[in-house]
Amino acid sequence: MIKIITLITSLLIPIAMNTTHAQENDKTFAPSDRVTVEKVRFTNRFGITLAADMYKPKNAGGRLPAVAVSGPFGAVKEQASGLYAQTLAERGFLTLAFDPSFTGESGGEPRYVASPDINTEDFGAAVDFLSTREDVDPERIGILGICGWGGLALNAAAIDTRVKATVASTMYDMHRVTANGYFDSMDADARYELRRQLNAQRTEDFRSGTCALAGGVVDPLPADAPQFVKDYYDYYKTPRGYHPRSLNSNGGWNKTSALSLLNTSILAYSDEIRSAVLVVHGEKAHSRYFGEDAFKKLKGDNKELLIVPGANHTDLYDNREKIPFDRIESFFREYLK
Repeated sequence: MIKIITLITSLLIPIAMNTTHAQENDKTFAPSDRVTVEKVRFTNRFGITLAADMYKPKNAGGRLPAVAVSGPFGAVKEQASGLYAQTLAERGFLTLAFDPSFTGESGGEPRYVASPDINTEDFGAAVDFLSTREDVDPERIGILGICGWGGLALNAAAIDTRVKATVASTMYDMHRVTANGYFDSMDADARYELRRQLNAQRTEDFRSGTCALAGGVVDPLPADAPQFVKDYYDYYKTPRGYHPRSLNSNGGWNKTSALSLLNTSILAYSDEIRSAVLVVHGEKAHSRYFGEDAFKKLKGDNKELLIVPGANHTDLYDNREKIPFDRIESFFREYLK
């Protein structure tokens, strides 16, 4: 039986690796004196080198349970994913917050491209890296995706049987929102017009030899902006969450990234996920329907939906009073054993 829980309280190639100690705090959150942080790099199945921050509990010994973390969509590892990774490391997990392909400090050209295939593979590459470490138990590896990477984490869990537990926090289904618009407001005619515009942009990009960017979070913020856009602005465009490498804080994604997301359903086989899944969403999040609908498709008695009272979408990026770290920890402890 699938449990629905409401929170009551407020790809196969050898891996190229190298590590260096993180020398500076360029994060949007305060560093912890309970963990060590290393800069690490590894290569995915497409030959793209990914950059990550690896967090490890101080004085930890033996083989640890591990969690790979990424997201939100348009963020970098120094933002929300790093906060999640650091917090879980404080609680005894070895964690990896990575920049997806084409973004942040990771490789890949052209820059700022989103790909449902390659970005799902990025999780698989993180599992490759973790599985081969002497300080990680390869039978106790989980993944955690935030926002758009929540949906991609579910896609990765449907592919990768090495993943024993998955958390999707404040998730977006990036295929659905691209193809259908917010709140499923687009029809076939609207999709056709979007395809027409994107393909015209391809021609212009090829002609100019550059890739036009879609723009990050709108700035200046219009007075009549929807509340969720104001919430994004409050995170990405203020000292709270701004980062110079973050796409949403700056110029945004490559405009034509939307083409592959239009026609690729990332949750097509999510009903075949046999490992444990925890979907976390805010009660007041505009994106809540993505998480609830994704959860409805999951099967098995190891799937849970947790709704955080009073939380909006971006509260689950960095609000320690709202992010249910206790439940996330207990979930991973239950299924990474």
